Amino acid sequence: MKKSVIFGALTVAGLAAGAAAAGTLDDVKARGKLNCGVTTGLVGFAAPDADGNWEGFDVSVCRAVAAAVLGDGNAVEFVPTTGKTRFTALSSGEIDMLARNTTWTFSRDVDLKFTFVGVNYYDGQGFMVPKALGVSSAKDLDGATVCIQTGTTTELNLADFFRTNNISYEPVPVETNAEGQQQYLAGACDVYTTDASGLASTRATFEAPGDHTLLPEIISKEPLGPLVRHGDDEWGDVVRWTLNALIAAEELGVTSANVSEIGTSTNNPEIKRLLGTEGTLGEMMGLDADWGAKAIAVGGNYGEIFAKNIGEETPIGLARGLNAQWTNGGLLYSPPFR
Repeated sequence: MKKSVIFGALTVAGLAAGAAAAGTLDDVKARGKLNCGVTTGLVGFAAPDADGNWEGFDVSVCRAVAAAVLGDGNAVEFVPTTGKTRFTALSSGEIDMLARNTTWTFSRDVDLKFTFVGVNYYDGQGFMVPKALGVSSAKDLDGATVCIQTGTTTELNLADFFRTNNISYEPVPVETNAEGQQQYLAGACDVYTTDASGLASTRATFEAPGDHTLLPEIISKEPLGPLVRHGDDEWGDVVRWTLNALIAAEELGVTSANVSEIGTSTNNPEIKRLLGTEGTLGEMMGLDADWGAKAIAVGGNYGEIFAKNIGEETPIGLARGLNAQWTNGGLLYSPPFR
């Protein structure tokens, strides 16, 4: 009898906990707005323009999710977060998802109780120095002062790299990328280190970007991607498959220009399922049939979003590299829509 009572209590408690954890999709629908955590400002990835409108590579993921759920890519409240505040904002429920150049690691996934829904940028940590410093390799930085954002994997990678190479450094802690940029340009540190994409973004804003060098060493794996809270698989599915929709759309040739008509004109069944003209994928997630089409229509497919915000024709100037489709030698790959 006692065992049955205890088991029943545990079951009720478990169900209650599950009910409390679940429901983000319903919350977003009821609110009519997606609360999306982003960086405090990283040009090309997430930054407000002169009119205060947020734009960038990570911002586009937020807008695609809002479009998939609410039918409106502008129904987003962007919440700036730092390396220190981002996880608290997500775990507390202040934001519904985090799309802030955040590295997928074991401890963040398991110990901090977050679910990474995929990778939207494969990156690695690098170093930027003034050309005048005369350094051509990170291994020549013995005794250097290094600006580094606190609360990031960058701190740990930096310590590992210098220890492995038996060289020393003096950290100059900064809270945000803007502070790091300011300190670096003011000469408070010899080196600025963060994800290589972030360094390219930061350098692009300098008055004389050519006066600064990105050193050749990439010292870590930094798979960056959006994340949600543990315990709400329904919401995790929505964010995960929205990201997959953008990736699959590029592979399948679905673009912002043809998304409104290709769903009915094509004979490709996967495109039809993706865009909701065939099958019931939207219904399975509690969304409209054309959720995928709405997500793609906002900013285009993954390739369009990349090219517009951070690609080789932008001041950021990033090549696709590992972020090319798997059919082009990259790591980008979406599971099937079926």
